[in-house]
Amino acid sequence: QVQLVESGGGLVQAGGSLRLSCAASGRTFSSYAMGWFRQAPGKEREFVASISWRGGSTFYADSVKGRFTISRDNAKNTVYLQLNSLKPEDTSVYYCAAATRVRAPSSVTREYDYWGQGTQVTVSS
Repeated sequence: QVQLVESGGGLVQAGGSLRLSCAASGRTFSSYAMGWFRQAPGKEREFVASISWRGGSTFYADSVKGRFTISRDNAKNTVYLQLNSLKPEDTSVYYCAAATRVRAPSSVTREYDYWGQGTQVTVSS
């Protein structure tokens, strides 16, 4: 079992920045990949970014590449998502997720078996 708790969401103006955090507990955090997804009202959940078990490899959706950065601190059991140059279309609920059977970064939703409760990010124009 893995428990995930996100924090750091909020309201920001376009062009601004936020840093999301996701604290994990349960299974050994350093043994599996982590990811961030988002879901806007009326839309399907979409992949944002993923990071390998040791943090050496990352993978991003094209829509956020160059603006968002995923990182992890295995000593703190925490994964982060730095959101820069935010746009109104980034407005969503952001979820962190654990892929406990995977070590490499993955954009495949079905590979993620534990999810956090989500944190709202709202970008005003």
